[in-house]
Amino acid sequence: MAVVYIGLGANLGDRERTIRAAVERLGADPEIEVVAVSTLRETEPVGYVAQPRFLNGAAALQTGLAPRELLARLLAVEQELGRTRDGPRFGPRTIDLDLLLHGEAVLEERGLVVPHPRLAERRFVLEPLAELDPDLEVPGRGPVQALLATLE
Repeated sequence: MAVVYIGLGANLGDRERTIRAAVERLGADPEIEVVAVSTLRETEPVGYVAQPRFLNGAAALQTGLAPRELLARLLAVEQELGRTRDGPRFGPRTIDLDLLLHGEAVLEERGLVVPHPRLAERRFVLEPLAELDPDLEVPGRGPVQALLATLE
């Protein structure tokens, strides 16, 4: 079993309700245990597309699923909750579930990079991770607290 961290985000519709529904669906999966969910925070969108503000957070999960299998489950939950991928990259979305960390795994495969490639650049990811585990280490990058300090 690995401790896994996922990013949670939404900026269309009832953002909080959609994020909570995603967490519930993941928790209903017999191979995933939701251990903790961070506070949700209002954040500015990243990218070049004018769009509504996001609600972001993170969740800690425990699972025996391999990273690729877990990613497939995350994408399925996104689709169930109305996520489409026909708009611009980094554009508005009903739900966004990102695989941030999967135990100590360091992977770079087509369509899957763990730790998440932009994790260290994003306060809206690092703050919830630090809330969930102040001593969390990002494989190959160091402590979440140190990464957060470089953004301040």
